[in-house]
Amino acid sequence: MTKRPHIGIDVTSALTQGGGIGRYTRELIRALSALDKKTQYHLFSAKPPADLPVKNPLPAAKNFRHMPASLDEKWLYRTWYRARIPLHVQRFTGDIDLFHSPDFVLPPVAKNIPTLLTVHDLSFHHFPHHYEPSLVNYLNKVVPWSVKRATHILADSAATKRDLESVWGVSGDKISVLHSGVGREFQPVTDDAQLTAVRQKYGLGNTPYLLTVGTVQPRKNYTMLVEAFAKIAADWPHNLAIAGGKGWLADDFYAAIEQHSLQNRVKVLGFVDDADLPALYSNATLFVFPSLYEGFGLPILEAMACGVPVISADNSSLPEVVGDAGVMLAADDPAVWADTIHRLLLNAGHRANMVARGAIHAHHFTWKTSARQLRDIYKRLLAG
Repeated sequence: MTKRPHIGIDVTSALTQGGGIGRYTRELIRALSALDKKTQYHLFSAKPPADLPVKNPLPAAKNFRHMPASLDEKWLYRTWYRARIPLHVQRFTGDIDLFHSPDFVLPPVAKNIPTLLTVHDLSFHHFPHHYEPSLVNYLNKVVPWSVKRATHILADSAATKRDLESVWGVSGDKISVLHSGVGREFQPVTDDAQLTAVRQKYGLGNTPYLLTVGTVQPRKNYTMLVEAFAKIAADWPHNLAIAGGKGWLADDFYAAIEQHSLQNRVKVLGFVDDADLPALYSNATLFVFPSLYEGFGLPILEAMACGVPVISADNSSLPEVVGDAGVMLAADDPAVWADTIHRLLLNAGHRANMVARGAIHAHHFTWKTSARQLRDIYKRLLAG
């Protein structure tokens, strides 16, 4: 009888982060659980917080077993990456044949088993001034160290793969590109009661709005977006809605809102529950994504899948994500963004054409496809 492989996956982010890498990890594991009933998956995590940001974050499949550590994330990472104590991950997972870390850093792993590391982007390298110095110092030490030790690396995009090759000299043969997918729940919501309930829940009322999604932090370029919105706010009834948790170094953003007297027009919604996102997208007139740098930019595809025209910045991985289904602009020109938003709001026919192209484009990205590719990578690594 062929021995079933045992694969360890670090799911700490799935338990501690509502969006971003947390969502990425949850969606991949959920798709894997539907695809693979034979492999034994050991879902390792740091000690989970008392209040999980998402209900039922891990699959209930019999071949997926959660194996948490007794240390919380802060102390576990201090043990591994600051003190460099070789507390092997197998202490928590038991014997495994492969270990996958989907969140930048690789713990100590015993017995020379193959390891897979996901690197989502190198924003901390390109934009260190957009992060707290202590975080940049930590990532610049730990991520290259993890990259060097990993058997193979997953990059969210071809852009991230190019970054790994050019910044740290990683061989292209060591890197596979694994695009994210769009969940089947992301489709146009037409139920008026559901649309109204989400509007009321997030204080949006009946006013039309432009939407962007992502944590409030400098890399998201929301200050520029406020400058652009200020140029057209008097011409249109729309508000600007920002769906994202409070991040860091956001003083300039809030100062811009006050400077342009837009306190009642810019709606910072905070973290939005996953279940509410399809309706939030579907209610929007336009989706705007001015980020300075992204490893992938999944909200763009989610917006397209929900029937919303997209305007995006044209840098990093974003051309891969947008394709020919949206409008792309330089991230540093608020006048161009204001003019483009204004022209699209005037032209319902153009918006409808973008919606049709976006729906077709978004359907090319599925978590099922991503999970199949990931399973094939696991098989290759297990085969040596």
